[in-house]
Amino acid sequence: MEYTIKEERLSPAEYIGFLKKTDLGSQYPKERFEERIGTLVARVPVSLTARDAAGSLVGVCFGITDFAYWLFITDLGVIRRCTGQGIGRALMNRALEAAGGEKNIIMYTCANENAVPFYKKLGMTTAEDVMVYNHVEWTEFTV
Repeated sequence: MEYTIKEERLSPAEYIGFLKKTDLGSQYPKERFEERIGTLVARVPVSLTARDAAGSLVGVCFGITDFAYWLFITDLGVIRRCTGQGIGRALMNRALEAAGGEKNIIMYTCANENAVPFYKKLGMTTAEDVMVYNHVEWTEFTV
């Protein structure tokens, strides 16, 4: 499959539609979902999309970075019918380059247990130096 990756801001509606076609649709809390997705797509420092030849959205990678030392991948998804075609790997590589390159940037993510094998194939390892402060009300749901 042919696809193009580029830096692009999505509308909240397009991202929510995308979530419904991926396994990312259960990673967000129900509380103020649409409002928070609007903030996410408007402000995330690294916002990459993969689109097929027809212009349909097939992959997304969002990340936060200081552009000097680290990159935290907050969202990485590929629509179900396009998984296994290298789109996720290409998005991750492009995000790392956008943040400053593998010689400068340490990349982190919180991986769903089903995604751990994918991240390990990319060469990522389990980190023991990440701390969490979480006081967020979180009602699970699927988009």
